[in-house]
Amino acid sequence: MNRSNFAPRPTANSKTTTTSGSMSLFGQQQQSSASAANPTQGDLSKDVVVSNPPEDSISAIRFSPASDHLAAASWDKKVRIWELDQSGNTQGRALFEFEGPVLSCCWSKDGTKVFGGGADKSARMLDLGGGATQGQQVAAHDQPVRCVESIEYNGSPMLITGSWDKTVKYWDLRQQQPVASIECRDRIYSMDVRGNEMLVVGTAERHIHVIDLKNPTTFFKTMQSPLKWQTRVVSTFTDGSGFAVGSIEGRCAIQYVEEKDQSNNFSFKCHRQTPQNDRNSSNVFSVNAISFHPQHGTFSTAGADGTFHFWDKDAKHRLKGYPEVGGTISATDFNRSGNIFAYAVSYDWSKGYAFNNQQYPNKIMLHPVQADECKPRPKTGKR
Repeated sequence: MNRSNFAPRPTANSKTTTTSGSMSLFGQQQQSSASAANPTQGDLSKDVVVSNPPEDSISAIRFSPASDHLAAASWDKKVRIWELDQSGNTQGRALFEFEGPVLSCCWSKDGTKVFGGGADKSARMLDLGGGATQGQQVAAHDQPVRCVESIEYNGSPMLITGSWDKTVKYWDLRQQQPVASIECRDRIYSMDVRGNEMLVVGTAERHIHVIDLKNPTTFFKTMQSPLKWQTRVVSTFTDGSGFAVGSIEGRCAIQYVEEKDQSNNFSFKCHRQTPQNDRNSSNVFSVNAISFHPQHGTFSTAGADGTFHFWDKDAKHRLKGYPEVGGTISATDFNRSGNIFAYAVSYDWSKGYAFNNQQYPNKIMLHPVQADECKPRPKTGKR
């Protein structure tokens, strides 16, 4: 394995550091006739598939924060890593295995290490920068590890794990035991970090914890989700002032952390369909993934209805909606410059095992983000 493949690349040499264009594979595309006629209708015609996808449901996808690489965690017990070239093609570079389904993955801030958390109650790391070809266990819990996130602490990477055993643990990779832990109200379903400052944890029974990472063993704030049904995902704002919550009931909530901003909180319906033969009812789908654009601060939602949408929270406005992609969307992420949006099309288990079958797709798609797709609306006054 070529160690240099995973070293951070200087911004000056990177062709993916602007949002005005996309990798040359996607081209300077013309809008489709449908999207040209309807400016809020998104175009999927230039989306491309990632080569050699996972063989079972995809639980998480994450771009490297330092280079053009993508990692995916899957129920096939593997975390895979691909490299994206400047033509937009993908090539498998590495993988590491667990003893059970892998439920999450993340990168170290310098892009040299990939972590995964699994149903085998472990978190494992592949040290790409060190030339490792096999994963090593770096964390353990009493129940499956649902979430992993990485931060920098005193110049070294630290792993944060969240488990169905109701604990969040902090791991110095040089030690076998966690350096700290904190017990949450219930099983951890979703976590997200913003920089090295804030951690948001969503648990069963709709509890949400906000942790200031300067005081990692104390909850800065604990609240109940404003949404009435099970939390599926939490995702922090780009500026760290708050977070979004998605539930199984086709709703998204925008929540600010500070008390002075509470009047700006709101929630909205999304990922719902009205049957043509019954206009008085609505089919409701889970919001599986929320990702914030790294530059614009706008965000995506994706769900069990097989669609994704881009939103401007400050204008309370949907920027773009996209057609169904042929299966439920289980995970999403923007790359570091925000000009590629990746989404995983695979079964999300929202209807139980009986609805899973061999023909259900398992694929990761790359959507080229055009200049206007994620830009916020011009501000016209007070929010």
